[in-house]
Amino acid sequence: MTILLGSIADDYTGASDLANTLTKNGLRTVQTVGIPDPSLVLPDVDAVVVSMKIRSVAAADAVAAATEAERWLRKRGAAHVLYKVCSTFDSTDAGNIGPVTEALNIAAGGGTVLVTPAFPETGRTVYLGHLFGGGQPLNESPLKDHPLNPMHDANLVRVMARQSRGAVDIVDLATVSAGAGAVKARLEVLRAAGATTAIADAIFEHDLETLGEVALQTPVSTGASGLGLGLAAPLRARAEYLPRPQQLLTPCAQWAGLPRSLPAVAPARRSGS
Repeated sequence: MTILLGSIADDYTGASDLANTLTKNGLRTVQTVGIPDPSLVLPDVDAVVVSMKIRSVAAADAVAAATEAERWLRKRGAAHVLYKVCSTFDSTDAGNIGPVTEALNIAAGGGTVLVTPAFPETGRTVYLGHLFGGGQPLNESPLKDHPLNPMHDANLVRVMARQSRGAVDIVDLATVSAGAGAVKARLEVLRAAGATTAIADAIFEHDLETLGEVALQTPVSTGASGLGLGLAAPLRARAEYLPRPQQLLTPCAQWAGLPRSLPAVAPARRSGS
């Protein structure tokens, strides 16, 4: 079967949060633990979230795992792949958000990737390329003391540039507020200028929906569960089916030695990632 949306999540809890977000917004979603066996038969679903543990591993290892997952998703028909990262964007100057985003972009043929960790529902917003958590700049929030990846810079353009080979630019709030056409035009300008990634502002949920509409016209995007919400809105509008009962499907059978049928379970509680 052909899926509408593929996602590679950099940790398990974030994957569950994204799967829950997609399900709540009308997409039938499967969450896997790791890259599934090629023989796995998917049920009739719209989205697949591949859960990885690559958030804090060496950048080269993260790139290798993510590109393998991307190949699996593309073979299932995913025209768009979201690299799901934490809404706190915690990373180091060596990666892994930049290297993985660029590797996925190269695998998909290049272009300029929209990147936003904004998720207003959990207090994460981006303005002029700066990440805020609960109204505080990232470097003034508790994340400045993160035990693994302390964040001392709220300017995501600078953060992303330090871990990327290509140029990083911005799609500011004025452009996002002007609508999908303006965002698309901005990406075309950035692509012509050689930018490989663009940090996108988002303050409200409708900003994410605008970004999702544009991102779906490209092969790759990077963001938190908020961008998943933005991607789900236009996908739901395109799909010609009635709303279904909310359920989250997880293909645990191949690891537990159980039958191949994939039982529905209750959506995961929001983790805030």
